[in-house]
Amino acid sequence: MRLVKLSEISKAVQKLVIDANHYLPYDMVDAFKTAADNEKEKRAKNILYKLVENYKTAKEGIFPLCQDTGIAVVFLQVGDDLRVDGNIYDAINKGIETGYAEGFLRKSIADPLTRINTNTNTPAIIHTEIIRGPQIKITLMTKGAGAENKSALKMLSPADGIDGIKDFVMDTVGKAGAAACPPFVIGVGIGGNFETAPLLAKKALLRDLGLFSKDKTTAHLEKTLLKEINCLGLGPLGLGGVTTALAVNVETIPCHIASLPVAVNIQCHSARHKTVII
Repeated sequence: MRLVKLSEISKAVQKLVIDANHYLPYDMVDAFKTAADNEKEKRAKNILYKLVENYKTAKEGIFPLCQDTGIAVVFLQVGDDLRVDGNIYDAINKGIETGYAEGFLRKSIADPLTRINTNTNTPAIIHTEIIRGPQIKITLMTKGAGAENKSALKMLSPADGIDGIKDFVMDTVGKAGAAACPPFVIGVGIGGNFETAPLLAKKALLRDLGLFSKDKTTAHLEKTLLKEINCLGLGPLGLGGVTTALAVNVETIPCHIASLPVAVNIQCHSARHKTVII
């Protein structure tokens, strides 16, 4: 059985924090360029090109992609053929604290009642899964508050059906407006229960842009929602255009016959996430 040291985990997370805040995934950058070509309004085109310029500036490593360097959301997959020489959650939080300090990144985490800042950008939100094998896979998402605050969960009735789901998604995106910094990536989680639907929605944000669900019904819903959202006219930064969303990713899981939980997690144009395998 393989031994993984806590110091190795902390060091990897520390680098993830800095890299995620300075390097936008290539699929996002390509989507900006494609969207700019499809825009007819000059202002919308210019905004999208400015987002590409922002990406180029950030990857120089001095300035982050956004002043809101986010809350750290970690998707942790731990192999069943390894052991760690201590508390893996402590190691992850240490890496986050060190990474935010070393990268001079804004620390945005505070007690919900007193509003006193922890000054470490911890604790992280950590979702853990056991997988086969001798490796640890860590995916870090630095999620800003602007888009997160506009996300929503609703417990629909099964009778609401697909039309009810669509109405809820459209209503949530419409209310988000410019405050959530479009163009968006929209994660939609359907099914499970009260706590699983939002997690599905957040996981959906990690899917590469342009990859639709393998399920035909779900893929059709994704394409329909993307088309309808881009007819809202909100556009880049809410200043008009045909690019309100770059993608709508839907994930589903079976649910109780009397339930239809639906969660919409909105991701702004600074869709920062990065993965490392240890």
